[in-house]
Amino acid sequence: MFTLVTSVTSPYGRKARMVVDLLGLNDRMTLQHANTVDPEDPLLQINPLGKIPALIREDGQVIYDSRVIVDYLETTYGDGRIIPRDADTRFRQLTLAALAEGINDALLLIAYEKRFREPEQTSPVWLDRQYGKLERGFPAVVDSLDQFKAPLVSSVTLACALGYADWRQQIDWRARWPVLVDWLDEFRNAVPAYDRTAAETA
Repeated sequence: MFTLVTSVTSPYGRKARMVVDLLGLNDRMTLQHANTVDPEDPLLQINPLGKIPALIREDGQVIYDSRVIVDYLETTYGDGRIIPRDADTRFRQLTLAALAEGINDALLLIAYEKRFREPEQTSPVWLDRQYGKLERGFPAVVDSLDQFKAPLVSSVTLACALGYADWRQQIDWRARWPVLVDWLDEFRNAVPAYDRTAAETA
């Protein structure tokens, strides 16, 4: 058994959980809930950065962050369906996944700015920088949408970002880029793990 330390509401943790599901490893995983704002949470003994997710291997070694966890799971248990083995395809997929992850990062920073700062402390300049990433990032995804095919790592990462935007509502992506609505519907049909890893079902 290996242990995945995360929060069920984390889009990064959801990505790792979805890959576990896709690889048929649910029965080999123990889920350990973490609270990243609790200074006493055991997470800090597992990952000194206090970030989630972290994976404790069966031999006790710890792996973080979500990108490394996904690579480890695919390399150890997968067959190239999530992260391709061919070098050109692999690095293209990892680049697209980084694009989707960057969108997710901006969404998270917007949410944190509004959740953890008093209104008078909120930085419009900082928020504008994050929204600028979304304004550039989403169209870039749309331009390459045919390469975000399930269950490739790019598609899993993008689906988690869209799910997080649906939950926190930092931007009305459904109205702005309706092609992504259709894409997410198709992804959900192709990857039942998307619904199984939703926070309300965890």
